[in-house]
Amino acid sequence: MDKKTNNIVKLHKNRVLVFPKRLYIFIVPAMTLFLIFWIFPILQLFYYSITDFNGINYNFNFVGLKNYLTILRDGSLINALKNTLIYTILMVVGNNVLGLLIAMALNSKIRGKGAFRTASFIPNLFSAIVVGFIWSYVFMPGNGLLSSFLKILGFNGSTIDLLGNFKTALFAIAVVEIWRGFGSAMIIYLAGLQTIDESLIEAGKIDGCTEMQLFIKIKLPLIFPIITINIILNVINGLKAFDFPFIMTNGGPGRSTNTLMFIIYKTAFNDQMMGKASAYAVVSFFVIVLITISLLSFMNKKEVEA
Repeated sequence: MDKKTNNIVKLHKNRVLVFPKRLYIFIVPAMTLFLIFWIFPILQLFYYSITDFNGINYNFNFVGLKNYLTILRDGSLINALKNTLIYTILMVVGNNVLGLLIAMALNSKIRGKGAFRTASFIPNLFSAIVVGFIWSYVFMPGNGLLSSFLKILGFNGSTIDLLGNFKTALFAIAVVEIWRGFGSAMIIYLAGLQTIDESLIEAGKIDGCTEMQLFIKIKLPLIFPIITINIILNVINGLKAFDFPFIMTNGGPGRSTNTLMFIIYKTAFNDQMMGKASAYAVVSFFVIVLITISLLSFMNKKEVEA
């Protein structure tokens, strides 16, 4: 390295050391908002979880780990966690499989694919309240759309009550969530598929690869980062599921559709046990962070292998 180049490098290093210090002042507003609206509420959440705070009266008492022991002993935490994990798995599998299949179809040369793309994404534009109420009427036993359709086919549709059955309620709600959300996954997959170099596909065809081999050997490894993004987004949405269990079943029948977020809401605002709800929230916080970090680490390793 000659003297001139060495001086340029030194000058560049000096700029790197000096210039960012002037930018620290721009970080202060963002960090202030982050501390006030994120860090402080989390610390407050931990604080309330060891009290009997009811959300109204601030003359509360410290109860230690009583709230945590209560939610573990009565089985409500385990039940909500089980329902949430099942719901999340259904969302991840349904949204990604359906989204990828439709994206593959729409990425091919078919007529009217623009209209199909729009139609596939339209459900995602509606709010959860609208979608939840519409599908509640679809699943309604007797006069609902599903029951009426089964009657046309010669079945007794009036006896089918998917939302009122302990065994089917959670799965019925998951179907609604998938119907509403697969369009987002489809758009992301479609964007990823369109970035694949056509020369790689042509080279594979020249080598005699079938469509399935082209997908497995070429397309799938190239869109693996897109798969990671979609899976992480669906896992986060599944773990914080609240809208549809609240709108369509209100956590019922029984506790069959109680998710972590729903039971936090119910305990805090219906039962007015903010301390116990905070304990639920603390456990949920660690569960979500653990699952997300573990999954992200696993998917990153798979990306490297792919």
